[in-house]
Amino acid sequence: MAHFGIICPVSAGHLNPMTTLGYELIRRGHRVTVFNFIDAKEKTLESGLEFCPIAEQEIPAGTVPEQVKKMGQLRGLAGFRYTVEIFAQKANVTLKQAPAILKKAGVEALLVDQVALYGGTLAEFLNIPFVTVCSALTMNREPNIPPFCTPWEYNPTWKGRLRNKLGYQFLTYLSKPVRGIIADYRRQWNLPLHAHPNDVYSKLAQLSQQPAEFEFPRTTLPSCFHFTGPYDNPKTRKSVPFPFEKLTGQPLIYASMGTIQNQGETVFQTIAAACEGLEAQLVISLGGGISPESIPQLIAR
Repeated sequence: MAHFGIICPVSAGHLNPMTTLGYELIRRGHRVTVFNFIDAKEKTLESGLEFCPIAEQEIPAGTVPEQVKKMGQLRGLAGFRYTVEIFAQKANVTLKQAPAILKKAGVEALLVDQVALYGGTLAEFLNIPFVTVCSALTMNREPNIPPFCTPWEYNPTWKGRLRNKLGYQFLTYLSKPVRGIIADYRRQWNLPLHAHPNDVYSKLAQLSQQPAEFEFPRTTLPSCFHFTGPYDNPKTRKSVPFPFEKLTGQPLIYASMGTIQNQGETVFQTIAAACEGLEAQLVISLGGGISPESIPQLIAR
């Protein structure tokens, strides 16, 4: 039996798949603990995993939901800058406090969400292996692949590669606060600095729950990268009532946004407009971001 630790954001789109992996490890006889901020405690315990808090004073209960709400309200560059600010704060307190906590708990390996750029550094300092888990869009950088946070289409020409290069340079500039904190700790811990943004990911295994067919044509992913399909465990998810009697038997289109992007009414309006006239039935999951009463025109369709 090994003791695995999980490092990931509190938001459902990251915590749900990570606790699913943890549940499977427990089923196979291992011990799994989520090391996170206190807002992740309830969901973690419901999933059957152990929980150990980090930075209870710096990030008290209720902090993360308020941050997520604000992220969903901001748009464009302002939203991205605020997100980086939050991740920088979490990187700093985690790298400061987590080493002693994980060492005391006897953690032998880590599952690190890909967006937790600092997780690999934590594992390296503790001299334990770690696996990178892509719960969201694959963030690995490639010359032919547009940055994950852009709406750009795939374009493998020199023009497309130049566009991507400039996009990645801008992304590096915007994420400097987070990467700067990681670099500071690596210097302090006598770890080599990362030469490339992809260096923060595991060289042992990188897992993505995204189907390979949903990805752009990748050519430089490491051999340890695996598209595994979605991580979902009904045993650890609360049952949600659904009006199955309203299904018509037509081809079904199911739309669901992430934790942050489910607060914009215009997003759901756009999805509905795109499905107008199709011989299909659209089901939209609001995910708790907004109330159904705020979009009555969609419910009536």
